[in-house]
Amino acid sequence: MEPDRQIRPEQPRSRAEQPRPMGGMDLPVGNDPASIRRRVEAMEQLLERSFTIPGINRPVGLDAIVGLVPVIGDFVTMAMGAYIVWEGKNLGLPKWKLARMAGNVGFDSLLGAVPLIGDVFDFLFRSNTRNLKIIRKHLDKHHPETRTLEQ
Repeated sequence: MEPDRQIRPEQPRSRAEQPRPMGGMDLPVGNDPASIRRRVEAMEQLLERSFTIPGINRPVGLDAIVGLVPVIGDFVTMAMGAYIVWEGKNLGLPKWKLARMAGNVGFDSLLGAVPLIGDVFDFLFRSNTRNLKIIRKHLDKHHPETRTLEQ
């Protein structure tokens, strides 16, 4: 017979520290810069680089694929791109950077709504990648501790 073992429960985490699973990733729910950075990077990857087209090895994401659905697809990808802008607002980005990010999303949505030409445009213009670059630059300057090594 085994001796009685005491099982020590983990310390309960606050809601901000608990990760949320998303497609095999644990995303933090906190409002700290490191958590926001991880969420924005995950959203950008989902929207711009989640699949690779065989033969040409070009990464595409939901922005280009869902954008093929007329009207609804463009609205959905616009809302997901607006989420990245909203996270930028939570980081305290200056208004001119937020306006530039909103302009990227608006330009992508406007041209993406044009039949056929918009689908090709969605494949080439990556507004969410541009917005991630703006956020990373801000975080690297104002919150260098959130910096991660590129893989």
